[in-house]
Amino acid sequence: MHPWTPGIPVTLEPGLRLVLAPNPSPMTHWGTNTFLIGTGDVAVIDPGPALPDHLEALLAALDPGERISHILVTHAHLDHSPLARPLADRCGATILAHGDARSGRSPRMAALAGLGGGEGVDHRFAPDTCLRDGDSVSGTDWALTALHTPGHMGGHLCFGWGDRLFSGDHVMGWAPSLVSPPEGDMTDYMASLARLDLHRWRRAFPAHGAPIDAPHARFADLTHHRQGREAAILAALQDVPADLDTLTARVYHDVAPALLPAARRNLLAHLIDLTHRNKISAHPAPLPDAQFFRR
Repeated sequence: MHPWTPGIPVTLEPGLRLVLAPNPSPMTHWGTNTFLIGTGDVAVIDPGPALPDHLEALLAALDPGERISHILVTHAHLDHSPLARPLADRCGATILAHGDARSGRSPRMAALAGLGGGEGVDHRFAPDTCLRDGDSVSGTDWALTALHTPGHMGGHLCFGWGDRLFSGDHVMGWAPSLVSPPEGDMTDYMASLARLDLHRWRRAFPAHGAPIDAPHARFADLTHHRQGREAAILAALQDVPADLDTLTARVYHDVAPALLPAARRNLLAHLIDLTHRNKISAHPAPLPDAQFFRR
């Protein structure tokens, strides 16, 4: 049972409101958390899916005299970005993000011609203003810093708000993030996770699930989880080569059947990463139909 009712604003701390979108699923948990930061001229992070009821709930969450001045999008997935343009059209706000759905893609992923993917991607999304790592956006009583954190998606941004972090889909408390090539890159994901750990965050607010009150412990848990999957892959390839489906059955034997397609994409991301790091080899190339070998 989740603590919030979709469409009803909740104050998480002074200057921060949350409105939960009504889009629960195995991949979105209770739904998408849309955050409203500040008073007067308000910033919105991740407006969410294109649901008219959610748009009206966001406007209704404003106090008299307030307006939405900035709409920030962590990444171009269908549960995060499609409502940005309709909301901007209603309130005259500027949409800011790293770029469109293809922005920030690593050379590794760009080079993998023929690799399928694109699950849940908002191909129509385009921001008004592109943010780069370290850019600041501010209002009367708030300031946010963009942190480019590729991994879940090439153009994924987290946002720093003092000692608090809006972690998008890169760090969630309820489940590990999906890293699905070619949009997702496991090498980048791990590097971004390590980078976030360098800053002393007091609290993190993910795009799905409850706030994370011990962010650095969560970073460590996620790192340990990914390292465990990597060790399991290498063990499964110790004596005999295997293909993606065989490895998925061996490595993700503890995953519910409904989540196996996502697990398969995560495993492919691990295999591409391990190939890039020369831990394994792939024939003919690190694609879903390859045979993978331990070096």
